[in-house]
Amino acid sequence: MIDREFLRSGGLSRALADAEREGLLRLTTPEERQRSREELLARGASAGSDVWVFGYGSLMWNPAFRYAEERPAIVYGYHRRFCLIAPFGRGTRERPGLLLGLDRGGTCRGVAFRIAAAQVEEELDIIWAREKVADGYRPIWVHARTETGDLSAIAFAIDDSLPTYAGRLPQEEIARRIATASGKLGHCADYLEDTVTHLEERGIHDRALTAIRKRVRELRRAT
Repeated sequence: MIDREFLRSGGLSRALADAEREGLLRLTTPEERQRSREELLARGASAGSDVWVFGYGSLMWNPAFRYAEERPAIVYGYHRRFCLIAPFGRGTRERPGLLLGLDRGGTCRGVAFRIAAAQVEEELDIIWAREKVADGYRPIWVHARTETGDLSAIAFAIDDSLPTYAGRLPQEEIARRIATASGKLGHCADYLEDTVTHLEERGIHDRALTAIRKRVRELRRAT
């Protein structure tokens, strides 16, 4: 379980150290993550202000950071997709898994979390230790629409310039990879199940993910 203390103590970096030694990924340093945060905040946040973070995958059901408020939100121009190749964590070199990323185009329904100004530095440090522990995602500002007004939020989009970007795989290929992949952080299929379950609990019906889950269940029963 990726929880707050696990991230604060550098547990995720340690869990992925073997993958780095095998050349499967490049772990970021604390200094790189701090610089990334500072550069992003300088582009979109006022000093001493609250900050919003948009969750579209595991951040919705296991945020691991402290927040003051949450709102259902819609982001335009991006959609949720299994497009990050994971030969570590929830996969291996032989059977790499797939994780969710924000890919260009479409819309994405998720949750916006507000971090109070006094906690921004500490909580974003935890988020970066999770989402930017290695190359794969790029932090961006997105325009999120909520029932009580529009807001700017930090989100983690797929970095499509890297070899870890899977592109737009056919649904059957996505399901096959998820059904067969597991690693030190668990089964890829469990990650899918948790995501779809919590989306449904929030009244968010992602037809693509629901169809993938159905096919993954069929494949796992067959094996």
